[in-house]
Amino acid sequence: MIQITTIREKSDFVIERLAVKNFDAKAIVADILTLDENRRKMQSELDELLFQQNTLAKQVGDLYKSGKKAEGDDLKNKSGALKESSAALQIQLNELEERLNLEMVKLPNIPSSKVPKGKTPEDNEVVHQEGTIPELHAGAVPHWELTTKYDIIDFELGVKLTGAGFPVYKGKGARLQRALINYFLDKATEAGFKEIQPPILVNKDSGYGTGQLPDKEGQMYHMQIDDYYLIPTAEVPVTNIYRDVIVKSEELPIMMCAYTPCFRREAGSYGKDVRGLNRLHQFDKVEIVQVEHPDKSYETLEKMVEHVSGLLRALQLPFRILRLCGGDMSFASALTYDFEVYSAAQKKWLEVSSVSNFETFQANRMKLRYRQGAEKPQIAHTLNGSALALPRIVAALLENNQTPDGVIMPDAIRSYTGFDKIN
Repeated sequence: MIQITTIREKSDFVIERLAVKNFDAKAIVADILTLDENRRKMQSELDELLFQQNTLAKQVGDLYKSGKKAEGDDLKNKSGALKESSAALQIQLNELEERLNLEMVKLPNIPSSKVPKGKTPEDNEVVHQEGTIPELHAGAVPHWELTTKYDIIDFELGVKLTGAGFPVYKGKGARLQRALINYFLDKATEAGFKEIQPPILVNKDSGYGTGQLPDKEGQMYHMQIDDYYLIPTAEVPVTNIYRDVIVKSEELPIMMCAYTPCFRREAGSYGKDVRGLNRLHQFDKVEIVQVEHPDKSYETLEKMVEHVSGLLRALQLPFRILRLCGGDMSFASALTYDFEVYSAAQKKWLEVSSVSNFETFQANRMKLRYRQGAEKPQIAHTLNGSALALPRIVAALLENNQTPDGVIMPDAIRSYTGFDKIN
């Protein structure tokens, strides 16, 4: 959530920058400014009433002590009337603050000055590309045919058990999943991230804190009876560990990683782009999360980008890094880099990671602050990234490493898989 002081003091800037995300903020900002002005006036009136109450209460006490009961009773009655007025005003103020908050959560995060203008993924900037795109043998096939050939992932069985987008991993397919999860977690902990095993169901406060609610409510699976949500990413529970927490500045950065299954409804997804592992409703992912000092968050973002790059290099997958344009960014992000790997059989780039700096947006919602010495607490910055999401990594590994005799595993994960070939 954008800080109210920023909206109040830099409203034109907020409107101008949100236009980069193709978001017209003029009407909402105007409503926020009006509600904020009324809120501050009402708060001032309430403060004055409370001051008068406190003054009268002291005077009543002094009169009773000096034996002037009648005068004390008279002031006590006045104090009671003030108390009723202040209580009524407090209710109005609470309602006004709720209305203000409902308007403020409609605004997406302000994009960084590095964010390019644009409306679609075609407007994203390729900032880096490396690796050799493999030339496959004659008769090479896409991963969904390989998974059937070697009986390692069963999409039809997933449909029987649940529905489309819920595959069943079998044999070496299941072992490959487990191997990649362990490999990614080990690399994250080697880099200094503390491993967390969080719940995969979260409450509304957690969804609100990281910006999934109310913006992405329709994309999340909702358990109506208990009012819990299945997580779309480990970012949600892990970042919310520090909701309503003030940390010491010397504790920063706070580095966490987690493996979880992730759940996304992906409403409206259809066609060839959802075949096989390309788009699932349930998938595995290792997430890295950081809470950082505002002065260092963009330096930290670059380090997180390099961490993900190192994983893809080790897996020997050709990849590229894109800086997302305003129209392709998430609601909560200030700057996002997407990673894509090349799928040789499909002859296309597949997104496998997003690494983002949210600046104060999530932390302001969560009241996540840091304190330097005896100074007033300040809002921290939060960052996260996929390191990595498994489905399209598996798709690219299978397709790019296929031979007439089987699929060769990269050297980096053979000690994790326990096999060097799927055949």
